[in-house]
Amino acid sequence: MYPQRASVQVPLAPATQASTLATISVITGIATWFILPVIGALVAVITGHMAKREIPANTGRITGDGLATAGLVLGYLQLLVVVVPLVLLAACVALLILMDLFNPEIVYGPLRMFGF
Repeated sequence: MYPQRASVQVPLAPATQASTLATISVITGIATWFILPVIGALVAVITGHMAKREIPANTGRITGDGLATAGLVLGYLQLLVVVVPLVLLAACVALLILMDLFNPEIVYGPLRMFGF
């Protein structure tokens, strides 16, 4: 009746999975701007770098390089926004102390009204 067709089996590509570390990096990178200012940034940076190392080591089975990059960018930007002003403030205070212009009475005087 009908001619027999040969069955052709196509090999399936190995399943890929998004890196858990990259996902954690981008989630904490976003959260660092809303609820976890410094701790979230540190977690985003650390897990982002770990994901960047993990992804090439697994030869195509794990994806998420873009997520890891986004987490790194968000984490480093948050650290930049928080750390740079603190360093500048510390430098200004150190400069005032070195120039003998820092008067502790001006800073701490009002606090004495409250018992500090």
